[in-house]
Amino acid sequence: MKNKIIFLVFSCFMFLETNAQCAMCRAVLESEEGQGTAKSINDGIVYLMAIPYILVAGIAFAIYYKYNKKTA
Repeated sequence: MKNKIIFLVFSCFMFLETNAQCAMCRAVLESEEGQGTAKSINDGIVYLMAIPYILVAGIAFAIYYKYNKKTA
């Protein structure tokens, strides 16, 4: 069980280096010299993508916990 928790925590932080821009956004933002705006857009897209997955995982955990609670 400990290995599963470590893997889950580790995999949650692996998406931080992804490039989430669509082709149109990438073409417009690559023309910028500093690339600061492009990095901010990437962070915003990844943030918006991650929230639904976190919510669904939380609901799934709550359902799992509710139905697998052991009685003393």
